[in-house]
Amino acid sequence: MQNHILGALCAATLGLAAAPALAHATLEAAETPAGAAYRAVIRIGHGCDGQATQTLRVDLPEGFYNAKPMPKAGWTLETVKGAYAQPFDNHGTPMAEGTRQVVWSGGDLQDDWYDEFVIRGTVGKDVAPGTVLYFPTVQECASAKADWTDVSGNEELPNPAPAVTVTKAKAGGHGHAPAPAPVVLGTLEISGAYARATPPGAPVGGAFLTIANSGAEDRLVAVRAPEISDDAQIHEMAMQGEVMQMRALPDGLTIPAGGTVELKPGGYHIMFMDLKKPLAEGATLAVTLEFEKAGPVELPMTVGPMGSGKHDAKGGGHGGH
Repeated sequence: MQNHILGALCAATLGLAAAPALAHATLEAAETPAGAAYRAVIRIGHGCDGQATQTLRVDLPEGFYNAKPMPKAGWTLETVKGAYAQPFDNHGTPMAEGTRQVVWSGGDLQDDWYDEFVIRGTVGKDVAPGTVLYFPTVQECASAKADWTDVSGNEELPNPAPAVTVTKAKAGGHGHAPAPAPVVLGTLEISGAYARATPPGAPVGGAFLTIANSGAEDRLVAVRAPEISDDAQIHEMAMQGEVMQMRALPDGLTIPAGGTVELKPGGYHIMFMDLKKPLAEGATLAVTLEFEKAGPVELPMTVGPMGSGKHDAKGGGHGGH
């Protein structure tokens, strides 16, 4: 008898503890990194004052892009499109609008049943860590509603919207895609090669890499990438007075003996002029580097996200091309 009473008390205690978790509409994952895909799983644990949920409406927050809801058997799925406050770079293609609201309707989720509704999207890479993204949600029943739309963050209010907190981007998110393995040519090692994605119609594209030289002095004299450009140039950004200026290096770039030269935004870099097509994020480019002494070497180059570099400062950059 004592064990039976103790078991009942434990069950009651667990029931009380579990109740708040099902009392609200909540998101399964409470945190997600900036710049990453996020699977927003909205958990519904009860109906509207005992009535079955027939429709679920979810508004999507700014900073959550390219959203795609998961269909549910027995429910009708609708999406409402709208403009983003800030365009989103979707693998090299700017997106100015997308899904802003998702509606599941025609269902019959009983008050004593539990279900999940899923929307997959991407958290913008520029969303600051610590930002809370709210997914205001409304359950509609036959003659009542359950409203989960408060976005104040006040825990005392009875109708908090489902929310996820954005954390710092994962390690390795340096503004470009992971580079292929280093390429070795004699005493030269070329590593970290990447290009930046470009929007449709952009006339030029930039590329960056690092060259380490364990031997005698050499010189990078030419770059070829006929798939995307018939005119690839070696450039330098340098301050002239208070203005950052760009200039081509027709004689090439010296790679000192025993030294390392980094081609990076705001310094030395490669420019693909008169692009034949946009550089799409995630693509791999076939690029050939020509060295004065070591000769040519083929270099696979990944295309990472769009991004502004230091070379855009104070009127310099490539806007004149």
